[in-house]
Amino acid sequence: MGEVIRAGWLPGFDEAEVGWETLTFTRAGPPVAVEVPVLDAAQIARLAATVRKGAREGLKSRGTAEIVDIVDAAIHRLLDRDDPHRRALDSLLPAITGYDAEMVRVGLTDYLKTFRKPQLTRFLAEDFANPGLLDGFQPTPKGGYARAHGPELLAHVWAGNVPGLPLWSLVSGLLVKAGSIGKVASAEPLFAGHFARLLAEVEPTLGAALGVVWWRGGEGESEAALLAEADVVMAYGGNEALADLARRVPITTRFLPHGHKISFQVIAREALDTAKAWNSAHEAARDIVAFDQQGCYSPQCVFVEAGGALSPREFARALAHELSAFESRFPRRPLDVGEANALAGWRHGQEMRGLAGAEVEVVGGGEAAWSVAFTGTADALDPSVLNRTIRVAAVTDLADVVACVAPRRAYLQSAAIAAAPERLFPLAEALGSAGVTRITALGRMSVLEAGWHHDGRFNLLDLVTITEIEAAAELAAEDLADYLA
Repeated sequence: MGEVIRAGWLPGFDEAEVGWETLTFTRAGPPVAVEVPVLDAAQIARLAATVRKGAREGLKSRGTAEIVDIVDAAIHRLLDRDDPHRRALDSLLPAITGYDAEMVRVGLTDYLKTFRKPQLTRFLAEDFANPGLLDGFQPTPKGGYARAHGPELLAHVWAGNVPGLPLWSLVSGLLVKAGSIGKVASAEPLFAGHFARLLAEVEPTLGAALGVVWWRGGEGESEAALLAEADVVMAYGGNEALADLARRVPITTRFLPHGHKISFQVIAREALDTAKAWNSAHEAARDIVAFDQQGCYSPQCVFVEAGGALSPREFARALAHELSAFESRFPRRPLDVGEANALAGWRHGQEMRGLAGAEVEVVGGGEAAWSVAFTGTADALDPSVLNRTIRVAAVTDLADVVACVAPRRAYLQSAAIAAAPERLFPLAEALGSAGVTRITALGRMSVLEAGWHHDGRFNLLDLVTITEIEAAAELAAEDLADYLA
């Protein structure tokens, strides 16, 4: 085995003080060993104290505009492919996650562009009509003044399904001037520590406002210590794991979970004429290929309206062709045994439905790194087994899609729609009522806009508390002014 890479970020600690556990990744190429820091409960409490102090001195004393400039400088370094941090990420993330190196490079660049200064100012404006609330008391329309305070300590529990995921919540914490401690996932323990280290290089005082740790699932001592210290807990993962975590979060601590979601595509007949059908299939395939459908925003079904120049069945074949073409540029990551068995079972189930008389056609199989199943009758929206496996369901009218997805209301997130303007807005209205929280374009499902409302919620407002000076207090203070004596 080659070089051992150390992950995590522990301001105020000597590396010899803490325990380290080695995670070995063998999904793609030679084994890669990553050492992750393991802290006991007392060390977690000490780290929390360090991070709180670092936030008070390095974040809360700064204006929001200055923090934006610092984050922007760090992001520009990560966008520079010659920067040592970016070179390390481009080299190590494919080896750790198994994703194709070119996919990681392109996907990471698209993602990082969301956190440049223009996008961060939009991020702030989306949640705060007056971002000055984060810097001091501001007048309110109802009278009096208000100020937004970020948490003293924001705890993050990250998933490892998509590279770079921790950046979203870390930047959110920085913008509201919160100290942050994050627990990295065993599947991808590297990115968060690299970002913290880079931020400390750009502005050393901010390094003490971040901590990045790890513990093995089921080891409750370290987790309990962090949950006891945090003011707000933001967590990503499976619904069962999040429900279990929620039971351990103190009742006085705000808990912001982001669990499993289902997203889908809708293609209207006007997107299937001779001039547009190829582009529709190409962009739909792009969404499916992006990180092998592992994101909550990834499509798990395509609803195709009948009546276009290309039929839904023909569109399924065109989509299969585009998936095959993408495979030559962005090969699918190697599957583990469980994923391979799930995919084989899905294919077999679809084929059996066809043999039983259902209008089903499976395109792709055997050694193909993608699978498309066409079904002539749209029914309930079912989760995919992911890894470039998609169902194309025919609908007679776009309105039929709403009835198919509504039973999954609690799990719905993104819908990519290819439809004319006069049809887009009525469909978006109906899907929104059914639980969809994001409408986007084909090919853009994995490219999130700055300030998007994750699962229909606010990124920054959900993190802060508001202190108000009521108009009555202001008027009462006037009666005590020196100039009235």
